Amino acid sequence: MKHSIRRGLLGAAAAATAITLAACSTPADNGGGTDGDFEPMTSVSLQLQWLPQAQFAGYYVALDQGYFEEEGFDDVEIIPSGGDIVPQTALIDGDVDFAIAWVPKVLGDLEATGAELTNIAQVFQKSGTLQVSWADSGIESVADFEGKRIGSWGFGNEWEIFAAMAEEGLDSTTVSITTQDFSMNALLDGDVDAAQAMTYNEWAQVLEVVNPETGELYQPEDFNVISYEDTAGAMLQDAIWADTARLADDPAYADAAVRFLKAVIKGWVFARDNPEQAATIVYDAATNAEAAFPVGPVHQLWMMNEVNKLIWAGGGFGLIDSAAWDKTVQGALAAKNQDGIELITTEPLDTAYSNDYIQQALDALEADGVVVDGAYTPIDVELTEGGQ
Repeated sequence: MKHSIRRGLLGAAAAATAITLAACSTPADNGGGTDGDFEPMTSVSLQLQWLPQAQFAGYYVALDQGYFEEEGFDDVEIIPSGGDIVPQTALIDGDVDFAIAWVPKVLGDLEATGAELTNIAQVFQKSGTLQVSWADSGIESVADFEGKRIGSWGFGNEWEIFAAMAEEGLDSTTVSITTQDFSMNALLDGDVDAAQAMTYNEWAQVLEVVNPETGELYQPEDFNVISYEDTAGAMLQDAIWADTARLADDPAYADAAVRFLKAVIKGWVFARDNPEQAATIVYDAATNAEAAFPVGPVHQLWMMNEVNKLIWAGGGFGLIDSAAWDKTVQGALAAKNQDGIELITTEPLDTAYSNDYIQQALDALEADGVVVDGAYTPIDVELTEGGQ
C-alpha cells in the first residue's frame, strides 16, 4: 500500500491537498447494500467542505488505518476545500462520489437548482455553532442581536443566525451581518460585536490568544457565549451526501455507499476511542497539506474532543433523527436574511434524506462483530498559545 498526494491550487486561501489511497487489493466480501450482478466500485472520492482538520478525522483515520481497503476500495481520494469548492456543487456536477456539507446549505442549493441529493449519514447530531461576544457587551441571547454587528463567515453559515432571530420574532434587517474571516480577529479587533465560532475551532482559537491585560490566555469567563444548539435556530450540520439518481439507478454506487459508510463508521469509532491518536493522524495530514489553518497539535486535539461530543450524542451513529431534520427544515423555511432573501420556500423532497444506507452499514458491522454503540467520554485538553 502506498499514499500519494495530489496538490491543487485553491482560490483566495491557497493550495490544499487531496490524499489518495492506492493499494493492490480486491473487493472485500462485505455484505454490501444491494443485490444483483454488477462490478463493485473500487475507487471513490469524497469532497470535504474545508481544509484538513479533526472535524474530518473519521475519514482520514479510515484512510490511515486501512478501513477503506478492508471494504474493497483500493483508490480513495479525500479532497479538501479552502472555500473555493462548494461540496454539494461538486457532487451535483459529478466531480465526486460523496460530499460533506451542512444540511441547510444543501437544502438551499437543491431548491435553487432543482438537483437531487440524499443525506445518507448525519455525522454531527448537534449544532456546534456559537456566537461569541465580550462579557461586558450586553449580548447574552439572540434577543440582544438587534442593532448589533453580528459576525459571520457567509457561504451559508449565517442561516442559523437568521433562523434563531425569526423564532424570537426579530427583524433580520435590524442586524448588521459583518463578514469575518475564519479566525476570531474580528472580535479581538472590535470589528464585530459578536463573532461566529464553532465549538471545535474558533472558540478554541480565541482561548489560545494571550490577553494583553493579564499576560495569560483569555478565559471563558471573559466572553458571553450563545450556543445555537440551545435555540430554535439549531440546524443539522456535517452530513454525508450522495447522488439520489445514482443511488436509485446504479446498484454498484448504492453498494459502494454502504461499504464507504462502513469504513467511515470504523474511522469515527477509532476517533472516539482513541482521540489523541486520531488527532495526530489529522495533524500529520494537515501539516502535509499546502493550506491548513490552524494546524497546531493541541488545537487539533481540542477539535477532536469537541467533534466527538457532536457525533456521539446518544443516538445511533449517522442515523438521521426525524425530529432534528424537521427542526432544520422549519428553521430553513423561517430564516430570512438581512436582505430579505429566504433560504428555502418549500419543504425538500422525501428523498433528501434516507437512513437505509447507514442502517445497512451498521447492520453489516454488527454482523462483523464491530461494536459501534458507545458514549464518548470527553478528555481534558489544556489549550496553549496558538494551539501549538
